[in-house]
Amino acid sequence: MYTNNLPTFMTMKNRRELIRYLSVIVLLLLIQGISHAQIGVGAKAPKGAKQLFDGSKKSLHGNWQYWEGPRLAAEPPIKWAIVKDPVDKGTAVSSNDPAAAGGKYGAADIVTKEEFRDFRLHVEFLIANPGGNSGVYLQNRYEIQILDGDSTDHGMAAIINEHAAPYRAYNGVGKWNAYDMQFRAARFDDSGKLTEKARTTIYFNGIKIHEDQAIQQVWGGPNSGMDGGNDAGKGITDRPGGIKLQAEGHDVLYRNIWIQPLNLSGPSTDF
Repeated sequence: MYTNNLPTFMTMKNRRELIRYLSVIVLLLLIQGISHAQIGVGAKAPKGAKQLFDGSKKSLHGNWQYWEGPRLAAEPPIKWAIVKDPVDKGTAVSSNDPAAAGGKYGAADIVTKEEFRDFRLHVEFLIANPGGNSGVYLQNRYEIQILDGDSTDHGMAAIINEHAAPYRAYNGVGKWNAYDMQFRAARFDDSGKLTEKARTTIYFNGIKIHEDQAIQQVWGGPNSGMDGGNDAGKGITDRPGGIKLQAEGHDVLYRNIWIQPLNLSGPSTDF
């Protein structure tokens, strides 16, 4: 670090303290840069994370299963097709399961075999055609919407029916997009009474779109996700849940999905 241009009236001790202070600032900026490099399309899983889907049939069938909700119409093995990545090298999986034709959500959704409480999640998706529709469910409860052409609180990147997202963050049809999310599960007291709502912070293609938002309930009824049929979706229970991807009869592709289990002691999910 250059020190020759520091004011001459400063003592040597003050100069050393200033240099030390500036060095800490530079280090913090570098750490922040490294952290933010791990979001957006192409972000690699950090140490301690699990690759839920890497483009292969092995990871699809090894880590995922059909969600056994009340509307399940598909039969194993999973019929989501592994397809050639239309943009880059490699492969992806298409959510266009024939059992969900006509937008029959809950008929062929897939969910991870492993269940989670607090976590950091990365999901990449590509909508092949205008109007493409799918969704990413946190704990198989709370939907983060994927819907081309809709910027409302039921549209693209919304915490569904609660918080809309800026549509400008979306890369558009035929291009890869990425959600980076940090999630803190709802908290309960010893009697099982809900004491704190679930919360999440979400980046969409590297842009922070939801900052530490509380999530009020499960939307869409029992066919949508876990606890959807309890008290009209307000009866959240203290159960971990998997990551679910929604099939709605549309050609929405997924790749590079990874998760890092966390234990968030404080109430904030910001990162």
